[in-house]
Amino acid sequence: MMNLFLHAFIILRWIDIVDILLVSVLLYQLYYLVKGTVAINILIGILLFYLLWLVVKALNMQLFGSILSKFIDVGFIALLIVFQQELRRFLLFIGTSNFLTKGTISKNLFDFNWQAKQEHKLDINVIVKVCRNMSETKTGAIIILTKNNPLKFYADTGDALDAKVSVRMIESIFYKNSPLHDGAIIISDNIITAARCVLPVTEHSDFPAHLGMRHRAAVGITENSDALAIVVSEQTGEISISKDGELKHALSSERLKEILEKEFS
Repeated sequence: MMNLFLHAFIILRWIDIVDILLVSVLLYQLYYLVKGTVAINILIGILLFYLLWLVVKALNMQLFGSILSKFIDVGFIALLIVFQQELRRFLLFIGTSNFLTKGTISKNLFDFNWQAKQEHKLDINVIVKVCRNMSETKTGAIIILTKNNPLKFYADTGDALDAKVSVRMIESIFYKNSPLHDGAIIISDNIITAARCVLPVTEHSDFPAHLGMRHRAAVGITENSDALAIVVSEQTGEISISKDGELKHALSSERLKEILEKEFS
């Protein structure tokens, strides 16, 4: 037994180590793309299905194995369909110029975040106050509050800010004559990472017709991520919040604070 172990260790080539590292990097990047989205559950299901197929194959269960192998054969096409959004994000990520810039390749590929990331607690009082102020003045706004997924792909569609959350900053962004007011702001760890961001809209046919594009975008972004989206209506001043694709209307500032405290405290 020991001889077999030593023999396997001796024939391990350097190219095998490179192969393992590359697969590890690809798996990490795939996890990073789907982290915090509903796609992570699909990915886990696919991995469990593949492990089951390996066990069945090792046990030489021919009938069950042949059935599972048929699913494996068409699995690649299914993956392209299910993960089309994530694949598009991954290809755009690779195709961006800063990814290929000297000195950033290793940072993008091997940024495993070994050290704990410094997090800043969301200032809920600021969010509630600014929403109440914009509601009173009927200033249209959409605010995205991230959790596990920083939504970098959507933040890149807007203008980077990297500004601390404050009432004056958010109100100035959504002021009707501001060049940044058209679109969403994304807040991560109490930092406004970007403004004027373009978000996906929900495609549900039963979506209420009287609600505008901000509400559609709020539902769309929360359908595929763990973020929360707050909308202030420009027509009515009504405050709404969306989570997991569900939209709650006509919230008071007190109710909004209760929801945010439950999610971020």
